Amino acid sequence: MNKTDLINNIAEKSGLTKKDVETVLNGFLGEVTDALSTGDKVQLIGFGTFETRKRSGRTGRNPQTGNTITIPESNVPAFKAGNKLKEAVK
Repeated sequence: MNKTDLINNIAEKSGLTKKDVETVLNGFLGEVTDALSTGDKVQLIGFGTFETRKRSGRTGRNPQTGNTITIPESNVPAFKAGNKLKEAVK
């Protein structure tokens, strides 16, 4: 399912217009992005938690040249599924 399919499904089930659903979905995604970029986490009880995790620096290899490179540490987004979501997927 892509973003368009998600918007269509929500609009059909909720009775809202596709434009309204798209506005809400874009707002939600923007708020999650803003929260993660400042180091906060977004917890939706029963669904899951969006958070950032620190990935430590490591040594890698350039596949074209074979030279080793140093990959710096970074923050990466992560999602941890909640219990209700885990049960629904089973």
